[in-house]
Amino acid sequence: MKYKGAILILSGPSGAGKSSLYKILAQEFPNHYFSISSTTRKKREGETEGVHYHFISKEAFESGIQKGEFLEWAKVHQNYYGTSKEQVLQALEEDKLVIFDIDVQGQANLKRNFPYHTTSIFITTPNKSILKERLSGRGSDTQEVIQERLNNALEEVRNLPSFDYLIINESLEDSAKQLICIARSAFCKASLYQMQPFLQNWEK
Repeated sequence: MKYKGAILILSGPSGAGKSSLYKILAQEFPNHYFSISSTTRKKREGETEGVHYHFISKEAFESGIQKGEFLEWAKVHQNYYGTSKEQVLQALEEDKLVIFDIDVQGQANLKRNFPYHTTSIFITTPNKSILKERLSGRGSDTQEVIQERLNNALEEVRNLPSFDYLIINESLEDSAKQLICIARSAFCKASLYQMQPFLQNWEK
């Protein structure tokens, strides 16, 4: 007996290249489901409802928490972020690769919910200086926001030991190759097999 599907968590500082790597991974795994988080923060310029996030009210989010509708949720910078349960369970039942782009706190919660399915990857730049260059180069954030992101990045990097893999995104091409290898291996994890039934069947 084998659990269906696999969960791949992409986490790391804003500006580390997670979105670019995800686009490459999506082409390699067309039969995947990208989990879209719900959030109470305001929509940023260029963001689309149902593509980047599901934007909901604080009241609706807290109601969802009470009803047990979230697989994981966290409060970050006074805003809630969370993952709806229903679509993820459906995607796993369809044996899909379920991809998450969530923060350090979210990945810990998700691992508790799906200890057998989940593989987590931390994606970062070689150092803080390069991250600052990339954030500044986007031209979309103020210096205050960039500094806040750098402070957050330092806290995130300190959580590295809780992740299964580390990708230092110096070359997008090389990092993409590493990511694809990890994604393929996620379907071969021993933890996806229910060992007692497997061993009983094997010994026949």
